[in-house]
Amino acid sequence: MSARHSLIVLARGGYAARGVIYLIIGIFALLAAQDSTKPKDSQKSLEALLGQPFGYFLVGIVVAGLLAFAAWRVLQATRDVDHHGKHLKGLIIRTGLFAGGLVNGALAFFALGLLVSGIGSSGNSGEHTRDWLAHLLSWQHSNVLVYLIALIPLGVGIAHIIKGWKASFEKYFEADEDVMRYVRPVSRFGLIARGVVFIEIALLLAVSGSAYQAMDPPGMKEALEALQNLPAGWMVLMIMAFGLIAFSAYSFAEAFWRKINMEVPGV
Repeated sequence: MSARHSLIVLARGGYAARGVIYLIIGIFALLAAQDSTKPKDSQKSLEALLGQPFGYFLVGIVVAGLLAFAAWRVLQATRDVDHHGKHLKGLIIRTGLFAGGLVNGALAFFALGLLVSGIGSSGNSGEHTRDWLAHLLSWQHSNVLVYLIALIPLGVGIAHIIKGWKASFEKYFEADEDVMRYVRPVSRFGLIARGVVFIEIALLLAVSGSAYQAMDPPGMKEALEALQNLPAGWMVLMIMAFGLIAFSAYSFAEAFWRKINMEVPGV
């Protein structure tokens, strides 16, 4: 297998791994809307996956996929394989892709830690993370840092909503209209739903920045639980759950039909 073909397979596997994670999160959110359980974030979803039959094998596949997806995101950012360019908009998009690569890489190493050490000892790493975060946010004027960090999910959320509303993702798909007539509406709904969740995370950070000084920063779990606590929250949460499942379907569609441009120097 050529290096180019190997990279294409890894990139597609990465999109599929992201689809698995969001499918699990969406299912847990759907169950939470029916008061069966609580919403879970990416890490809790991996732990739940690990507890299933053949869980270690499944998480191992997801680890490989997430590492591949992280590498693909970094390649998208550094080699500009999607031709975003070097103007301001292109650089912002590429910076976001690079950040996404780091986040998915960190999630992959968390999952790898589950495989190596088991869930019990992986909790220790979470405690170290909280200690480091508490130390960082104990600095004077740390709220300013929290507000700056909040700009990241805010930007990601707005970008997702715009991408879903304009259906600009279509230019990266290699599928005929018979396929896109189904992929298009599901993908738009999924992207907008994920955008709303990220904007809510940014708002939780901005409004309650000081409250997170000795706690974990809010993530998808906290955002979904906040929706659940709204009036008619079960209905809102159910809509968002279907939206996250739709984003999972969008990820699987990317795994099958996305253009993977590997025409870059050295590859």
